[in-house]
Amino acid sequence: MAGIFRFKQFSVDQSGCAMKINTDGVLLGALAGAGQPQHILDIGTGTGVIALMLAQRFASALIEAVEIDDDAAKTALNNFEGSPYSDRLKIYHQDFNTFFGENSENQYDLIVTNPPFYIDALTSPTQKTNQAKHADRDFFVDMIKGISNHLTENGTCWMVLPVNTADYIETLLAGYDLHLQKTILIRSYADSEPHRYIIVTSKAHTEPTSEQFLIYDAPKVYSQQYIDTLKEFFIVF
Repeated sequence: MAGIFRFKQFSVDQSGCAMKINTDGVLLGALAGAGQPQHILDIGTGTGVIALMLAQRFASALIEAVEIDDDAAKTALNNFEGSPYSDRLKIYHQDFNTFFGENSENQYDLIVTNPPFYIDALTSPTQKTNQAKHADRDFFVDMIKGISNHLTENGTCWMVLPVNTADYIETLLAGYDLHLQKTILIRSYADSEPHRYIIVTSKAHTEPTSEQFLIYDAPKVYSQQYIDTLKEFFIVF
């Protein structure tokens, strides 16, 4: 069926979403978190793919996913209900500010987000794509504030971002009692510049570290690092 992306343990219908499954999202789903988080929040779930990957990885976790777009929220709900993890996944069709306001007591030991790419940039031609890819600075300020209020003392937040957006996010952290723990620099090839960062933040003060992540060894040849990271998910591996 067109629009269906099949993983080893679940399938994702992406036909109703402006943002399709992409490398950013699947890397976040495969890398985010450590130990055994029990309460996870996915901000801007889109198709639900990141939440589904986390449900596969963390077998006892309860996962809540927030999505503002009507079609994407319906798609994510269908994907959740059709998965082996339907009893541990819940979708909220609302913006994250409303969600945080209505669930003010909720605390999460893992928060993930693959938010809009661009800050104050030229808009996309359709409203759905514009909403998925573009945001102003207030969006990120509100998001960081909400994350800080709802992250447990030992919890972590993982975000995948373009480099410039990540740099801006880092300037906001200290004002909301969050601190950079780690940056994963994602490169297409060994000699290319990083095009995405995965940044890991928490309330703990530690010396931040950095790691390199390489997608390809050569054109159309995935790196062993990429294969090892996604082999539990992708049928081709």
